[in-house]
Amino acid sequence: MPLSNVPLSKVIRHERNKGRSVQPVFQKWQSFKAFIGGAIAIIFLGILSNWSGYELLIAPFGASTVLLFGAPKSPLAQPKNLIFGNLLGAVSAVTFVAFLGTSPLACGFAVAKTIALGQVFRCLHPPAGAVALLGVLSNAHSHFILIPVLSGSLLLLCIGVVYHRISINEYDYPLHWL
Repeated sequence: MPLSNVPLSKVIRHERNKGRSVQPVFQKWQSFKAFIGGAIAIIFLGILSNWSGYELLIAPFGASTVLLFGAPKSPLAQPKNLIFGNLLGAVSAVTFVAFLGTSPLACGFAVAKTIALGQVFRCLHPPAGAVALLGVLSNAHSHFILIPVLSGSLLLLCIGVVYHRISINEYDYPLHWL
């Protein structure tokens, strides 16, 4: 039977059921804990940025925070992925800015290199693609690797570990370090 003859409501129901079978389900307390953890992490980085005069709060850290507090069991949220994934994104950005400037070509290659290196070194972290893109768009130089990327990632990790240790969990974070 051609798709055009299937009622739209049946297609929508079918797709909704497929989505429900693969999307995680969160308890209300988990959502509340993720909310509190995410707020603490971003507010702390923002306050520390203002106090120190160093920019430690960048947009990709919002996405890292979603993984760290919203899906801490995810392989993509583990310390190796957070630290090395973001670091690879920063190094890729600085490298391609040095050779290609801030062109769309540099943007594409920096993100692509971040993905490839994340897969090769088994430290894929989706926000690292945003780190690479931000680095190219902001004409990043070598200091971008240390501040904000490495230092901010390490601070996020410390906040995440402490928060997950002091809150009541049915699991430990991290699941592994390396």
